[in-house]
Amino acid sequence: MAAPAPDRMPDGDARLALGALLVRLARADGRYEPVEKERIEAILCRRYGLTDASDLRLQCEDLESQAPDTVRFTRAIKDAVDYDHRLSVIEAMWQIVLADGSRDAQEDSIMRMVAPMLGVTDQDSNAIRIRIEGQA
Repeated sequence: MAAPAPDRMPDGDARLALGALLVRLARADGRYEPVEKERIEAILCRRYGLTDASDLRLQCEDLESQAPDTVRFTRAIKDAVDYDHRLSVIEAMWQIVLADGSRDAQEDSIMRMVAPMLGVTDQDSNAIRIRIEGQA
């Protein structure tokens, strides 16, 4: 608790922050499945108009493995996008949680922590989760 606040991400790149956050979430249960990697790439392609996000995903994996905490990712996203776009970040995160067909306690814990850090209410996050589960 006495540790200094984390610095902002070097270039404020919300793209890398989002990807790293998705990677952290996918790795939370100790298994980083191919379906999760594919889903991360699909989300990044759709969100940023890319045709291939494999290199971006690899950069995000590297960033995630070097970052000591999740706060720097959420801060970069919160500072860069409005509330509606943060809702879409929560949607992307629920897509990753549910990609492998099961919810893990570690993934749920990250979701409960990250939503408020992004300024997203529990009610909005829960509504998004229910919608995503209904699409599966």
